[in-house]
Amino acid sequence: MEKNNKSIRIECPKLLITRNESDLQWLIGSPFFPPLTIISTFRCIHSGSSDPDFLKESEEIRTLLLKGLDVIGALIVGKSDPQKTAVRAVEAARNLRRVLSGRTNLENEEIIGAVADPDTGDIRFFVSENESSASLDLVNSVSYDANPEKFLWESGCLLLCQLPIKLPVCFPVNKPSDVECIFSRAIEAVIAKLKDPNVVYLVEASNKASLDVVQPVIIRGADLDFDTTAPNIELLDEAAHSSEQKLLPCGHFCLKSKSTPHLFSAKNADILQVSVLLNRSEKSPKRSAPAVEYFPAMEETRLLIVDFKLEVLCYAVQGIPLMHAISKLIIPGLIDQLISMKQMTLPNLLTQHPELHPYHFSPPGIAHPVTVIYELSYGETEMKQVDARRSLHMRLGLPFDRPLLRIANSLDLSIKDRSSTSSTRKGSSFLKDVHIGIPSSGVSGGIVSLVQGSYEYYHYLQDGFDDSGWGCAYRSLQTIISWFRLQHYSAVDVPSHREIQQSLVDIGDKDPAFIGSREWIGAIELSFVLDKLLGVSCKVINVRSGSELPEKCRELAFHFETQGTPIMIGGGVLAYTLLGVDYNEATGECAYLILDPHYTGSDDVKKIVNGGWCGWKKSVDSKGKSFFLQDKFYNLLLPQRPNMV
Repeated sequence: MEKNNKSIRIECPKLLITRNESDLQWLIGSPFFPPLTIISTFRCIHSGSSDPDFLKESEEIRTLLLKGLDVIGALIVGKSDPQKTAVRAVEAARNLRRVLSGRTNLENEEIIGAVADPDTGDIRFFVSENESSASLDLVNSVSYDANPEKFLWESGCLLLCQLPIKLPVCFPVNKPSDVECIFSRAIEAVIAKLKDPNVVYLVEASNKASLDVVQPVIIRGADLDFDTTAPNIELLDEAAHSSEQKLLPCGHFCLKSKSTPHLFSAKNADILQVSVLLNRSEKSPKRSAPAVEYFPAMEETRLLIVDFKLEVLCYAVQGIPLMHAISKLIIPGLIDQLISMKQMTLPNLLTQHPELHPYHFSPPGIAHPVTVIYELSYGETEMKQVDARRSLHMRLGLPFDRPLLRIANSLDLSIKDRSSTSSTRKGSSFLKDVHIGIPSSGVSGGIVSLVQGSYEYYHYLQDGFDDSGWGCAYRSLQTIISWFRLQHYSAVDVPSHREIQQSLVDIGDKDPAFIGSREWIGAIELSFVLDKLLGVSCKVINVRSGSELPEKCRELAFHFETQGTPIMIGGGVLAYTLLGVDYNEATGECAYLILDPHYTGSDDVKKIVNGGWCGWKKSVDSKGKSFFLQDKFYNLLLPQRPNMV
């Protein structure tokens, strides 16, 4: 074992190892990044008696991992000899790379072998410089980046290629066993056509990034380079111009300035749309009339039409030339996805073809997107789909109590307008996440615990409905239900006041005369409605006086850290929505992030924040005024996050 000057760079949330972690994790990087840069980890979930099932692992990771990203090492959790364990990790990563790439010779490729102590979580990193190296180098220099999204997306972009294919398959009726071979040959013909010199790839910007109109670029199949390996591609200046279109960098189509931090994410990445066209109009050396060839079937034949809707997403740095982006990312991505769909189709080729569709997701904690192929013939709540999502959650290290990989969670890759600063959701006129960017609470040394995910702000007089003076709890309930909708726990529409009243009548809590009235409701009624409409259970905290609320700050912080749902504060004389707390456990000082449903003005974020309708409130402010009344009781409704994927 040798020490050296190498450095491991980790561009993902700090690797925290717990006792329940997978024994083996794959380390993900990219040939476009500096060597030994880790951007994410995937858990190994298919293992034999002693070694991973590399075939199953490769089949799933090949679909999941975007082209432009790759397995660069492995991490093993264990207490055995670190050197020997690191050797096992390196060997496992090399074996997986061989299966993924189809290459046997990985002679000059550095591989990371990491070993984590399951008790302390400490990780030691080793590097194997090449396959023939007899020893591993211990790497002591390890750096963690606080902003991995900026690292990936400041100079990165996405390539998107959508390619519908209708594949005719003719086979003899009396020889159905031949259909698999005929189908495979048809797939091979499509793969060969993708590399045909007469195929044309049209590249255009998918973002309305600026007022400048960037003309589409045509790359011909004859101009592609299939020989240069990704690490040897010479990257260009992102703003480079070339007389040859094939040498233009991907950055030619990208937004030139990204000064706003929230633009550094997969959801806001620049997207290059790549279309595949077959050019049949080139000049022929000989003049000839169009001809149709007829091949009669010698026996009774059946025709199958197999529909594939390919949708490939790739990661690229902006300096990569377009011809390499297509030959090294887009085409291999199309081929791999086509082969994956072929394998999923084969078992039922003669009966009911599965309806397959790729979706792309940006799960929390992972800075890059992943791709999943779902079979749409199954509903999302059917066990086959639930089991598939649970397996993906395990692979990606995602929690099992929230839906993160449902179709509704997938990335919207439609044309985006980067110049828009609207905070409203598509199809909704309500403001969303109005607390983002508000001033700090003023609690010295406090720890902030906030609502997790998005919500919509509901308040008095919206939709032309006058509920001033009585509808604050209804509006708080609407905000809470919008949270469950936006986190994709439910597709139920946010109910109106009348529909809320109808629900309470339906369960027998209120008389029919309650419908259409202006009667108040409180935390208990809200819990009934959430249970009826969403199947959501709630916890209720009671305090006898507003002066007792600071005693509950630790419990409220724990709720936001574990459940993350908005809280309704009822009782007293007014209802509020609580979005978070800032709590100093040592001093007991606490502030509450209040979203006030009593606001009656226009949906203007600046006006709402400046007017204090969304902001931090202390139990007693600097002037000695109490926000929560001392002589009134309060009920706090804490909706619980459903345990589902």
